[in-house]
Amino acid sequence: IKGQDGTAAIEFAIVALPFFAILFAILETAIIFFAGQLLETGLSDAARLVRTGQAQDNEFDVAEFKEAVCANVFALLDCDTGLKIDVRTLENFGGASLPPPIDPDGDFKDDDFVYQPGSGGDIVLVRAFYEWPALVPNLGSSPSNLSNGNYLLSATATFRNEPF
Repeated sequence: IKGQDGTAAIEFAIVALPFFAILFAILETAIIFFAGQLLETGLSDAARLVRTGQAQDNEFDVAEFKEAVCANVFALLDCDTGLKIDVRTLENFGGASLPPPIDPDGDFKDDDFVYQPGSGGDIVLVRAFYEWPALVPNLGSSPSNLSNGNYLLSATATFRNEPF
């Protein structure tokens, strides 16, 4: 029929932008979830070194503990600059009242992070944070929680050290 040539191309042009926006939002969400799971696994495995006293016996510092976390996150996370570690002992399980690592302006702050793995029987809180760059910013459905448009991934483990 005359006059209908190219209608499929015009219809695709109308639908293409929302389609690709939704597609990229789904992919970004999946990648963020996968990176978060890698961080959780890496932290869990490294926290076991603290819980069993291996980190203390080998006199780990924060850099060596960070390497232990990074050994399990493959190449997806840039551990050299992006990974921040906080390891501290607590008085009891209910007594942890830590300020959030995001200030009221939406910026990530790590200036009060410490490395205190404790000794046998101590209650230890291990936290890891990674600032994940937004792949497709400003789509309206961005899962960012920082003022710069990035997403702060976090992993936490709390436990009582084994007697060692």
